[in-house]
Amino acid sequence: MQRLKVSKNKRFLCLKDGSPFFWQADTGWEMFHNFSLEDAREYFEIRKKQEFNVVQAVILAEFDGLDKPNFYGRRPLLKNSEGQYDPTMPDLDGEYSYFDHVDALIKMAKEYGIYIALLPTWGDKWNLEWGIGPEIFNPDNAYTYGKFVGERYKDYDNIVWIMGGDRAVKTEEHSLILRNMAKGIKDGGATQIMTLHPMGGHSSTEFVNDEDWLDFNMIQSGHGERITKSDIMITHDYNTLPIRPALDGEPNYEDHPVAFSHIENGFFDDTDVRRASYYAVFSGSLGITYGHHSVWPMRSKSNPMDFSTLGKPYYHLNNTFDALDRPGANQIKHLKNLMLSRSFFDRVPYNQVIAQPLEGSMRQCATKGEKYILVYCTFGLPCKLDLTEVNSFTASWYNVKNGETTAIGHFDGGKVMEFKPLVQGRNEDCVLIIDMD
Repeated sequence: MQRLKVSKNKRFLCLKDGSPFFWQADTGWEMFHNFSLEDAREYFEIRKKQEFNVVQAVILAEFDGLDKPNFYGRRPLLKNSEGQYDPTMPDLDGEYSYFDHVDALIKMAKEYGIYIALLPTWGDKWNLEWGIGPEIFNPDNAYTYGKFVGERYKDYDNIVWIMGGDRAVKTEEHSLILRNMAKGIKDGGATQIMTLHPMGGHSSTEFVNDEDWLDFNMIQSGHGERITKSDIMITHDYNTLPIRPALDGEPNYEDHPVAFSHIENGFFDDTDVRRASYYAVFSGSLGITYGHHSVWPMRSKSNPMDFSTLGKPYYHLNNTFDALDRPGANQIKHLKNLMLSRSFFDRVPYNQVIAQPLEGSMRQCATKGEKYILVYCTFGLPCKLDLTEVNSFTASWYNVKNGETTAIGHFDGGKVMEFKPLVQGRNEDCVLIIDMD
């Protein structure tokens, strides 16, 4: 596998040889903590068939990742003389340590052509605003731990580093912890690209925009609102200086309760997932991260899900392996394939082509390259476009659920034109493709 790098125009990621890379990730946050080798292989086989090419996973995991052992009974850290888990004391003793398991799963991912977007720690280990914690990091031991993982994983080509872990950077000490951990990783010899995973509704630009270790920006448009803001947040980052690639690294998860534990609000479905994804990508995101609410806890087949997490019945609807084949997971590849089917690095946001903008969850979103325009139409609603600067073109509809294309016809441009999708309804979103002559 080739290492990933930032493209020459600083808007996308590409392979080492310069060829395009569209990020189609899954959130496998608890993989190292909960999965056996057999679980991981079955998981990677399924995700490979669904064309995922990245998995986001955490070494020091969120769900009591310090004190609760992994599948093989191993913990990541030893305790110091004060009885506290110490980031400078990784537990490497004996056969098949916690970090040996991390090594094995990263190597296994490579067999399937999958990159691991690797978080050294979840955010509750340095900012216990909520969660289990405990807080164990300070600026000094963050550097030491960073150097340890940097040295250990410097030669892995299928790694991207993600700092942070779903928390806000609220104090100078938080900033120093992240800065020193990133420096430690680099001083350990790791040269893979880096970003930061922020808390929901926020972006890396808010917290670490001036850090020289930040190679691309990440937003978490999140799970708090039915009407996604992924396009608005990506647009902000796209227009923020210095220019960096932008990514929605955590939009709404399929089958996640809207606004978290408020299950009376219902659950996000595949339509919500598609909307957030197409909005983000058409607004300039370098790719997209998919997530399922029962997959990211990565529960082993031998340790099934507790459906009453947080004291709410059915906060999780499925077990992990039952959820791997949900509709959104099988549909997200069609976004990747659409974007790779045409020129890649010249793509820019292009909402100005929409002559009659709609609002809220009805709003449409457009992007263009040198010879094409793509318009995402929610609910199969008609789109009115200002094509006064376009000469002749061929138009077609793209089915975002199965990747099929239906021809509309060949047209002369030079005017405002309206296109009505084949079917209307909540689950009938689609993309209008305009291929210019």
